[in-house]
Amino acid sequence: MNRSDKILRSLVYSPVDNLEGYDTHLPMMSRLVGGHVRSVFQYKNILGTLTSLPGTPWAGWAHNALETAFTRPIRTHAQVAAMQGDNPDTFVYSDELLERLYASMLHDLTGEFIDKTGHFSQQKAQEVMVTSTLRRPFTQRVENFRYIELAYGSYGLSPLKALRELLTTLVMAVTEERIAGPLPYAESDTLDFETYLSAARKRLENLFSQNAFYIKDFSERVTGGIMGVTPYGVVPGSRLGPCSLRRYTLAGRQAHPDKVLYLASPLINKPDIFDLAKGKSVVEALAERGYLIYLNDPGEPGEKADELDLDFYGKTVHDHNIALIQKENPGRKICVMGYCMGGTLLLPWLGRRAEEKEANGEAMDIVKIALMASPVRFDDALSGQGPMRQVVRNDYDPALIAEMYQGVGVPPQIIDAGMNDIQPGVRYFVRRGFYQRAGKAEEILEAAPFFYWLTHGTRFGTRSHLTWIGDLFMGSGLEKGTYALPSSVPALDGKPVSMTALSRMGVALFDYRGKRDPISPPGACVASELWGTEERRTETRGGLNRTIEKNAGHIFVVSRRLLSEFIESVDAFFHGG
Repeated sequence: MNRSDKILRSLVYSPVDNLEGYDTHLPMMSRLVGGHVRSVFQYKNILGTLTSLPGTPWAGWAHNALETAFTRPIRTHAQVAAMQGDNPDTFVYSDELLERLYASMLHDLTGEFIDKTGHFSQQKAQEVMVTSTLRRPFTQRVENFRYIELAYGSYGLSPLKALRELLTTLVMAVTEERIAGPLPYAESDTLDFETYLSAARKRLENLFSQNAFYIKDFSERVTGGIMGVTPYGVVPGSRLGPCSLRRYTLAGRQAHPDKVLYLASPLINKPDIFDLAKGKSVVEALAERGYLIYLNDPGEPGEKADELDLDFYGKTVHDHNIALIQKENPGRKICVMGYCMGGTLLLPWLGRRAEEKEANGEAMDIVKIALMASPVRFDDALSGQGPMRQVVRNDYDPALIAEMYQGVGVPPQIIDAGMNDIQPGVRYFVRRGFYQRAGKAEEILEAAPFFYWLTHGTRFGTRSHLTWIGDLFMGSGLEKGTYALPSSVPALDGKPVSMTALSRMGVALFDYRGKRDPISPPGACVASELWGTEERRTETRGGLNRTIEKNAGHIFVVSRRLLSEFIESVDAFFHGG
């Protein structure tokens, strides 16, 4: 056995070895305890209903005992954690702390071999391996990683497994001997080992220089918590609840008179996905083409906003914003664009607006909408949403969600846990991809804004979240024609939206979807095939619908090539052939 394997063998078996062959991240302790917690809450609530029956004083005593000893402390912890931005799941939060500690130890150990010029010192590595008084402490420090791994509560393709692979490359860089198994990050099995070691040293140098072993902390440090590259101001009078309307400046350029664009983002992510980074910004690219761009910032629900229902975000706010935009741009044509859920919620708003204009005998004022990976079909077969719907059936308890997060909003970590189930191993592969590309220093810094966006979601208002899951995601309200919205027209107020009004009123739809998108599968992104000015699919021209399908995933905007192609297509849809 070579020296690399001997040193790493001291780690013995740990959850990150994944000898079981799991193809995803399994937070085992979280699932086991979470099931028990849900049962306790359900039992307490059953006891609460029994207290109204005669002869059941014991039910009230038992209910109060459970509430005092168990459910209230759990609920308080979850709400405080949500408000602080921490994971309300104690076991997952503990795992995150272990990942941070592991990354810190890996940074410190790597630093032992970085010289004053910032390069990995092969001389220091050789001294460690030939000098027993240096080799023993190094071996012990590697062995110390085992204790973190054994305390870890997750199995399979976890974030800690991605960090262990970095540790493996460090051990090989020090011993200059390859391990018996596959080499982490090797692009082929025939790669020359010296070439591999050279790339491994460079990767470690770059990660050390930026202290980028723990990605979340790295993204916060580099961005300073600030995202976006395009300056903007908040439109006066636009604040409504937690929402506000941004107006992006054109830096001295004159906007085209018919290029006014309104953007809507999801309620679970920061809206800066539209303005992620230089060269990776929808706002920047379209502003350069003369668009005057407005963006709805949904903010984050607080105590006063948590009870706002989905019709506030999907109707009231959009009506309010469009009125302000029209006031600032009288007579100009306005186009709208939505990303993911933002686009999904724009559609019924636009359908209701079309109904209102039709009822009042007016021409439709917004006739083009572009959708970016926006699902509208939710079923167990054609949509591709079946796996996520099954997760909801198995694990989603509306009553528990309402009780746990009423007043603070549903934390992004809770939503992310469900997303992980339909994207096997995503937490591992995202981090592994970052470490693999760290061989180029510029790619580390370029990735920081995206990772900040990815690791800093927003809370989803509890009442809105329950409506989204119940009426739209599980109830398929859009396609079935059962989703209702308020209206200024009495005959329409509170009635289901007729999405065919988009076709009758001449609204054209643009769908951009990705074949490798488990969140918004192509089978779910079919608005342009169901409604609008043309039922045919794929690249129709003029004022007709268009469907653009690429071999892409949900976050295609991080690819300069895909973003550039998207901008060309969507600009042609809005203003050209």
